Amino acid sequence: MQGPPRAPSENYRRWKRRQQRLLILLGVLVLLEIALLARGIMLLPASSATALAPTPTATSTPTPTPSPVPTPPPPTIQAAASMLEDVSTHRVLTGQNVDAELPMASTTKIMTAVVALETGHLDQSVTIGSDVLDLPSDASRMGLSVGEVLTMRQLLYGLMLPSGDDAAIAIADAVGKERGANFIDLMNQQAQFLGLTHTHYVNSNGLDAPGHYTTASDLVNLTRFALRLPPFVSLIATYEYKIPATGQHKAYDLLNTNQLLWPNSGYPGADGVKTGTTGKAGACLVFSATRNDHQLVGVVLDAPSDDARYTEARQMLNWGFSVIGSA
Repeated sequence: MQGPPRAPSENYRRWKRRQQRLLILLGVLVLLEIALLARGIMLLPASSATALAPTPTATSTPTPTPSPVPTPPPPTIQAAASMLEDVSTHRVLTGQNVDAELPMASTTKIMTAVVALETGHLDQSVTIGSDVLDLPSDASRMGLSVGEVLTMRQLLYGLMLPSGDDAAIAIADAVGKERGANFIDLMNQQAQFLGLTHTHYVNSNGLDAPGHYTTASDLVNLTRFALRLPPFVSLIATYEYKIPATGQHKAYDLLNTNQLLWPNSGYPGADGVKTGTTGKAGACLVFSATRNDHQLVGVVLDAPSDDARYTEARQMLNWGFSVIGSA
């Protein structure tokens, strides 16, 4: 049998007390370390906190977008029909009644010149026939005399500058004879080829006649085509053309009726195209000007007066170039 349990020895009791004190000390050290750590985080210097804080990313100030310049309204036009196009870009800038079929007076001669130029025989000799005398007293004339012999080139200047109705007849006779066709038929065939669906000709000079009409839109389209022909460009931009006298014809000093081309009082950059006036057509004008590689071609049909057609042409050109410049 075992005897009663013995009491712990004195050495064991001393070891036990040391172990307890050691545990208490370790606990105190742990609490102290935690307290110091917390105090150290709270007392970090401001420079350190700033260094730890994320650096904001620099952003550039956006450049303000300029407000678009408002487009000024087009001028008020009193002509019965009008149109303005930037033919360099085929951009129609403004127009009114552009498809209204109206008589067009001597702007007809744009087509007369085109048909003649497409023959390519500018230096052929043309004998003036007696039919050049069959004109009303108020017709415009180059001043041809029966039996004179001039070149097709000279007649074209007489057609486009002083707007000679007699030159139109002489040209139609010569081209029709050469091509074995009626010249008026050739004009209408060319109109059909160019898609001028609201245009019809009954003569080569533009004198008032039933069934003789066009539109502002068709005139612009016709002129755009004609500008592809270098001799036409030269014709319409010429202010004065002199033909010295020879044994076959008298001397001619041909001046352009288009006031936009006149020296000193003309329009800056003007380079064409054709005037026209009759009782039924009123004052008509096909006009052109070029600036900064933009050529504007415009039309006014049946303006209130000769002066009004030029005033309205200038207003339209000024407005058109301002619109292009602000685009």
